[in-house]
Amino acid sequence: MKIQRILKRCAVVAVVGAACACGIGAPLLRAQSKTSAVPVSRGAKKKSAASKKATAKFASRAEALLATTPTNKGEWGLLVVDAESGETLYEQNADKYFVPASNMKLFTTALALAKLGPEYRFHTTLETQGAISSEGVLRGDLILVGRGDPNLSNRKFPYELKEEFDGPPQKVLVELADALVTKGVKEISGDVVGDDSYFPRERYPNGWEIDDMVWEYGAAISAIVVDDNTVALTLTPGEQPGNPVQAAVTPATPDFMVENRVTTSAADVKSDLTLTREPGSNLVVVKGTLPAKSAPRKLVLAIEEPAQHAAAVLKRLLEERGVRVAGVARARHDHAEPGGDPVVLAEHASVPLGDALKLVNKISQNLHTEMLLRTVARQSGVWATPDDLMKVPADFYAAAGIEPGDVIQTDASGLSRHDLVTPRAIVTLLTFAQKQSWFGPYYASLPVAGIDGTLEDRMKNTPAAGRIHAKTGSVEHVRTLSGFAETPGGRRLIFSFLSNNQGGKSHEAADALTGLCVAMIEEFNVTPPKRGREHKHPQ
Repeated sequence: MKIQRILKRCAVVAVVGAACACGIGAPLLRAQSKTSAVPVSRGAKKKSAASKKATAKFASRAEALLATTPTNKGEWGLLVVDAESGETLYEQNADKYFVPASNMKLFTTALALAKLGPEYRFHTTLETQGAISSEGVLRGDLILVGRGDPNLSNRKFPYELKEEFDGPPQKVLVELADALVTKGVKEISGDVVGDDSYFPRERYPNGWEIDDMVWEYGAAISAIVVDDNTVALTLTPGEQPGNPVQAAVTPATPDFMVENRVTTSAADVKSDLTLTREPGSNLVVVKGTLPAKSAPRKLVLAIEEPAQHAAAVLKRLLEERGVRVAGVARARHDHAEPGGDPVVLAEHASVPLGDALKLVNKISQNLHTEMLLRTVARQSGVWATPDDLMKVPADFYAAAGIEPGDVIQTDASGLSRHDLVTPRAIVTLLTFAQKQSWFGPYYASLPVAGIDGTLEDRMKNTPAAGRIHAKTGSVEHVRTLSGFAETPGGRRLIFSFLSNNQGGKSHEAADALTGLCVAMIEEFNVTPPKRGREHKHPQ
């Protein structure tokens, strides 16, 4: 796998191996037949002359955009509705299935806000079944208990326009280690244990691919998430051609070893790197060349055993602070109930869910989204199988008015190529969301065209800049965009634009999505008719 190609991908882009495995290569299936009324209008209401004219003009522009090669070789599903009246302004294949990519995050983040609330906080603790002697000896194991906090890292909150960091990547573990030392612990007679049993062990959902597991966007799922369950491999070239390239992994981890076959090339030779890690292997092989005197190359690699890694990092931090550890660093995945109640020695409380969730949608963070679904599910106990986990959102989707069968879900983040949704399901979800008490943080979490998140560099210097608040989605052959459009005339639109089976270069489908957004802003910038009483959009 060429690293240059990987590094150009956004956080959720990954190779789709067999198209038939995720339904991309086959004709799109129609969602099951509807037997009851749906909350999103299907256009049955009589339209005004102005509305008909706007729809016709938008349709003409949309058809022209999607008729260009190679965009026309893929499949498109489009739905635009008026947020206040629910009137369908335009639709195309709105009831067909599409792979949503990260538009799946719209469902999971709404579920988390509805079930947990914006003020929910995750709690991570250092615990023991032993006791601390007067000499400072902890007689027993020291246990790091994870409960799904996705931000055991050095991220700064709240998120404002871009990610910011403060301190070392393992900052939260540093704080926990310092708190333990403050309690007078000088020695631990047992092991340092990373306990991620809060979630049943399932590191990789159905539909994730082998390539995903190597990189940060496909990091293993665990109830313990230290720095997104990643480490950095930094390659530093030499001053002269033929010099060795230095490789360093930070923080140090027992998860893998690096076999470095990279050499320094002439300064005018383009870098050429290949990285390989076989599934389940603890060996990472990196080979190729880097130009002499060029800047170090940083590769962010996923950890396959997060609990073991966290325990090893914590043990090292304690030893650096003078704490002697007699035992080893190890993981515990199965929930056990040892005798007696554990003693909590230190605790970390997360930022409020509303802040954590804003980061998720702004940067499209896969692992964090998986944490949200599992945390919601855990409020009702432990699930038995992955299929049981995927049934957890069903009641919420029904309450939102989404038709049964319109969402086929195999993960929370949309990295799975087995997820299927209809454009109408997304628009129905967003229509429901804007009426809820938690809509404020939900809306604020969406990237804004030309301003921040995954839309920061898109739609700049167009009429859509600053007016599209939407979630992007991207895996191989898939480009999606769904959310809200705020027209200059004060009208709010809800839309879902989904494209599958896209070939060519990645920018053609993205360009078409930009064109659709501009057309939507311009053609539907019609002051909606006054209703019986003034209604203000929730913000």
